[in-house]
Amino acid sequence: MRHTDTTLRFLVVGVVNTMVGLGTIFAAKGLFDMADVAANAIGYAIGLLVSFTLNRNWTFRHSGPISSAIVVFLMVQAVAYSLNLVCVLSLIGFGVDSYLAQALGMPPYTVASYLGSRYFAFASKNDLVQNTHDQ
Repeated sequence: MRHTDTTLRFLVVGVVNTMVGLGTIFAAKGLFDMADVAANAIGYAIGLLVSFTLNRNWTFRHSGPISSAIVVFLMVQAVAYSLNLVCVLSLIGFGVDSYLAQALGMPPYTVASYLGSRYFAFASKNDLVQNTHDQ
């Protein structure tokens, strides 16, 4: 599959994932009167599950073992989130408005998540062969 196809699919999954995660958070708070931390944790957990499932099956069409893919996917997400947090906190430290800093932290997260998902969590044999030839 071409990089353009996977990139567009990845972005669509990101939008769906955001809507599902936020919808879950809002429902947990509004319908079940959950506290913010609990609602946020449930929303993000469901969002990660949605993201993993859609990216594995639709974006990257990965057919390898699920167990190893989910472990690597979670590690990729932890790295991407850490990069996001470093960017956001650094920007705030330099005096950037916190809302703008949050928005500016999204692209590094998205790029790291995409590259980690494509080349590690859901790598295909073709990607591995191409990476070996590129070196």
